[in-house]
Amino acid sequence: MRKIQMVDLVGQYADIREEVRKSFDSILESAAFINGPEVKAFQEDLEAYLGVKHVIPCANGTDALQIAMMGLGLKPGDEVITADFTFAATVEVIALLGLTPVLVDVEPDTFNIDTEAVRKAITPKTRAIVPVHLFGQCADMETLLEIAREHDLFLIEDNAQAIGANYLFSDGRLQKAGAIGHVGATSFFPSKNLGAYGDGGALFTDDDALAHRIRGIVNHGMYQRYYHDVVGVNSRLDSLQAAVLRAKLPHLDRYCEKRRAAARYYNASFKDREGITVPTTVRSCEGICDTCDCHVFHQYTLRIGGGKRDALAKRLTEAGIPHGIYYPVPLHRQKAYADARYKESDFAVTNQLSEEVISLPMHTELDEEQLAYICRTVLEFIEQAEPSSGLI
Repeated sequence: MRKIQMVDLVGQYADIREEVRKSFDSILESAAFINGPEVKAFQEDLEAYLGVKHVIPCANGTDALQIAMMGLGLKPGDEVITADFTFAATVEVIALLGLTPVLVDVEPDTFNIDTEAVRKAITPKTRAIVPVHLFGQCADMETLLEIAREHDLFLIEDNAQAIGANYLFSDGRLQKAGAIGHVGATSFFPSKNLGAYGDGGALFTDDDALAHRIRGIVNHGMYQRYYHDVVGVNSRLDSLQAAVLRAKLPHLDRYCEKRRAAARYYNASFKDREGITVPTTVRSCEGICDTCDCHVFHQYTLRIGGGKRDALAKRLTEAGIPHGIYYPVPLHRQKAYADARYKESDFAVTNQLSEEVISLPMHTELDEEQLAYICRTVLEFIEQAEPSSGLI
C-alpha cells in the first residue's frame, strides 16, 4: 500500500506537470512575474466557471477577507457576525481593522453558522455577516440573504474551503459558493480543493462599483501608477501561481467528484455505527449528492462520541494514518479573541464539536486500498473501545 497522505499534491501534480512547466517557462522567459498575462487569463477563466462578473486575484485568502471588508467601507466599531467554529483568519481580519467581532454558535450537523444565532446577535451596530462555508459546503445562504436584506447588512462569504461547491436554493436554482453574497473571498493555499504551489487568494462579486474599489485596494490604492486614490495594501497573485491555478481549474469538478467518491466510501463504512457521526450534506441532498455538487469535501470530518476522539487520534498515528482536528479550541476561548460578552452557554455546539471532531485523509489521489485500511482502523478502534471491552 502507498503511504497515506493527508493531502497528496505530488500525485496530483503528475497529471498537470507538462502544462505547468510550459507555463512556467513562458513566464520565466518573459519575466512578467506580477500582473502578467497568466493572472488575467486565470481571472477570466474563474469568472466563467463561477458565473460571476468580477474575480479580483490577491495574495492570499486572509487578505481577501480583509480587502472585502475594506472595500465595503466597514469602519472601526462596526460589528461583524461570524462563526465561532472556524479557522482564526476569519475573525483575525475583523480585529485587525478595528471592527468588533461577534461570534455565534454553529449547527451540530453541518458545522456551519447557526442562522437563528445570527438573528439574535444583530444590534444597531451590526454591519455585516461572514458565513464560513466550512469543510466544503455552503452555510444556509437563503436564510442569511433574507436576514441581510431585512437588516440592511452586507453578506461576505468566506469560501476558502468550498470553491467548486454549488448552493441549492429552495426554488431549485443552483449558484456557485462564493458568488451568492455581496462579495466572496477564497484562498488558494496548496491544500485547498483548488490550490496553488504557494499562497494565493481571490475575491468575487457582481457589484461593479465594489469590484472597482477592490482592484484599487489590492494594488496600494492605485488605479494609475503613483496616484493613490484609496488606502490600499500590497496583495497581488503572482503569475507563477496563476499559471498553476489555471492548469488546475479545468480539473476542479473532477477533483471534487473524486473527493465525493472517497466520502461515499467513508460514509458507507461508518454508517449506523454507534459512536461515529458522519458528515451531513446540506439542504435536500440525500447522502452524498452526485447531481448538485453541494458538498466538495475539503475535509471529511467525523464526530467521535463518548470522549474517545483523542484516543482514536493516537491510534491513527500509531497506524500511520494522518488526521486533523479542525478545530481543537473555539475562537471565543482563544486568548486573542476572548471577550467578557461571551457566555459559554451560547457556544454549546461549538464546545462539543471541539471535543469530538476528527478529519480523515481527503484528497484526489486516495485509492480503495488506502480507504479500506483507514476505515478498518477506525472501526477496529471503535469496537475495541466499547465499554464491554474494558478498554476505556
